[in-house]
Formats: sequence, structure tokens, C-alpha cells
Amino acid sequence: MDARSIIAGVRNRRGLEDEAATWFADGLASGEVTDAQAGAFAMAVLLNGLGADGRVALTRAMRDSGRVLEWKLPGPVVDKHSTGGIGDCTSLLIAPALAACGACVPMISGRGLGHTGGTLDKLEAIPGYRCDVSVEELHRLVAEIGCAIVSASADIAPADRRLYAIRDVTGTVESIDLITASILSKKLAAGLEALILDVKVGSGAFMKTLPEAEALAQSLVSTANGAGCMTVALITDMDQPLAASAGNALEVIEVMETLTGVEVNQALWDVTVALGGEALALAGLADNAGEGADQIEEALESGRAAETFGRMVAALGGPSDFVERYPDRLPAAPVVVDFVTPRDGFVAHIDGEMLGQAVVHLGGGRLRDGDRINPSVGLSQIMGVGEPVEKGEALVRIHAATPAAAEAAVASVRAAIRIEDDEPDEPVLIHKRIG
Repeated sequence: MDARSIIAGVRNRRGLEDEAATWFADGLASGEVTDAQAGAFAMAVLLNGLGADGRVALTRAMRDSGRVLEWKLPGPVVDKHSTGGIGDCTSLLIAPALAACGACVPMISGRGLGHTGGTLDKLEAIPGYRCDVSVEELHRLVAEIGCAIVSASADIAPADRRLYAIRDVTGTVESIDLITASILSKKLAAGLEALILDVKVGSGAFMKTLPEAEALAQSLVSTANGAGCMTVALITDMDQPLAASAGNALEVIEVMETLTGVEVNQALWDVTVALGGEALALAGLADNAGEGADQIEEALESGRAAETFGRMVAALGGPSDFVERYPDRLPAAPVVVDFVTPRDGFVAHIDGEMLGQAVVHLGGGRLRDGDRINPSVGLSQIMGVGEPVEKGEALVRIHAATPAAAEAAVASVRAAIRIEDDEPDEPVLIHKRIG
């Protein structure tokens, strides 16, 4: 078996069988497959697809190209994955809430991608928080605390790391087959028993339309189940930021306000509870998603999720008093400017991607690999679609490093938010369940 024959098979629409997928994934990990061959393979998959069996074969092979974790824990091993959005900080709520309900959550997360925020970048706004841990430490943390949100080690799905970089420079990022295998190979290498997926749709998501999001959700769910992991997806709205904040430290503040009951963003709460309920039902910790949602709400309202989050932060190098003193422990931007509405009316439309790019250009994301993130900058108090506004009222608060950066962000925010006379229809928060 060799790379040329495997590429030719996909090119000629013969699909990808288990043996070929295993050979190619191992070749990606070892370097036997060249960059040119990896690019040709990715383009053949983009143009011709792999079919359901081929997706499962590639996902399993990339999962098995490195270390696959095994667990001996008192509860089921569960995780959640989001396809990315603006103000999407549910991972920081759902991991400790699931752990407080008896699940074990080794959440291997990523950094910001394009205009979307990254869970690890948010956590690294907490002074001292370490995302890089050994597999042995991850086992200890999950056994002792119930959850740990960390980065993937170098030996987790190395074939995906190689193919991902190739896709980025060969115009093949959009392939649903390759997106599916990339997401799931890393998640399944964590040794999960159950996985809940949050597939975002709308202006702030990678999938802009409901048919696109449904296609990705169906692919992810069928492939994960075919690879042996019980999985359900919810398609949720990203036509506006989920939280009222977008930016690393600002989103952590909103998470902490929710965990401690200081102030609750209803949309953020509802999506967290719905995802958590599905996860508990999949894991056998609830009879159904409704009962699971009740358990997640109780974990949040009682403070048990907050206590678990605080223990996780301290165990990973953050302040031991973070839950009690989070406003003092997080960095604050030196320049704060309100963008005010020029007229009366209703918030009728928000371009989520444009707001995300505003955060990136403030320094809250990366314009190129290796860029250093400023955790303090971003947007807060973002008014939601349908809210009434009066002339001169603040629509968004901008947190910037310099006055010039704040001024540039004002221009982006002005272009991203549309005010109209008529009240729009209430946005749909959860569009569909797949699974």
C-alpha cells in the first residue's frame, strides 16, 4: 500500500477503506506521507467526499495515530464540543456543572480560530492557569476534581495536527468529511463514553446557514456513533454573541457572574443547561434530557459548579481564591469606551463575525500564528437582537489597550449592529436536535 494508490482511490470515487485510512494516518504522523501527498488527499476528499464508512474509517485511523486515553473512574467519561462562535463560553460552565452531577470531564480544548474565541485563551486570562499538562496529571485531576479543561498533548491524534496544517494552506478547510475527522479524532482519543456537540449556525459561526449546520451535525453525530461514542448534537444560534461579552477576561467575568449568581445571561444559561442535560442523559446519569437539565440547573444554582470550577483553577495553578475574588484577579483594559446608538429603535441585526473580528483586532485574538493575545480587551454589555434602544444609549462597551484601538473598534461595531424602527422577531436559540 502506498500514498499514491490511496489518493487515486479517493480521486476516482472508490472511497477509503479501513486499511487504507490506517496506513495514510500513520504516514501523516510519521512523515512518510509528504506535504504534497497530504494536500492531494485533502483536495480529493473535498471534491469527491468519503461517504459515511470512509468518514468513520478516517476518524478512527487519525484517533489511533497517537495515544488513546483509558480511564478507571467512578463516573462516565463525558465531554462537550462547540464548532465555535462569539461570546461562546459554555465550556467553562458545563465542565464543572457536569462534574458536580457525577460525570468525569477531561475537556481537551483549543485556542481561538479565525474570528471565534478559544476556550484555552479564555482560561489563560486567569493568572497562573496552566493548560499544558501531562496525561498522568490529567488523570489525577479528573479523578480528584471531576473535570479539567486543558490542551491536547503532542501525542494525541498527531495525524490530525499534520493534516490540519495542510488543509489551512491548500484551500480544503471547508470539507465536512475532514472537519468531522479532525474534531472527532481528538475528542475520541480522550477515551470518551459520551459526547454532546454544540453546532453553531449564523453570522458569527463558520456555518452560516441551517442546511450547512445540519449537514455538519449529521456527519459528526453519525461518525462519532459509528466510531463507538454515544453522541448527540444541538444546533444553536450564533446570529449574535451568546454571552453579552466577547473577549477573554470579559467572558470569564460573565461565566463567574453566572456561576456565583451575581448576574445571569439567560441565553448563555439556557444553552448550557440544554447541552448539559443531553450529556447527562447520554451518560446514563439522567433518565432523559429534561431530567438532566434539572440536575445541571441545580448544580449551577446551588454553587456546587462554582466550587468545582474554583478547585480546578487552583489545581491548574490559578488563584486559590478565584471564585471569591475574580474581579480583582483578572486583567482590565486601560481604555474603556461606550458605543452609543445614534437613534431610537430596536436592535434588528448583529453581524457576529464582524464583532469577532473587532475583538481580534483589539488584540483579543490572533491575526497570525504566534501572535500574543491581550486577555483584557474585548466587548461587553452587548445589547441583544430585539432589545429597544434610545438615542444616546450604550449599545456596546469597548475595552481597548489604546485610544486608537478603541476608535477602530467603534467603526467596526457601528458597521456590525443595525437599528430599525420595527421590533424584529425573537431569535430562535436552539434550532434542532440531531441524534
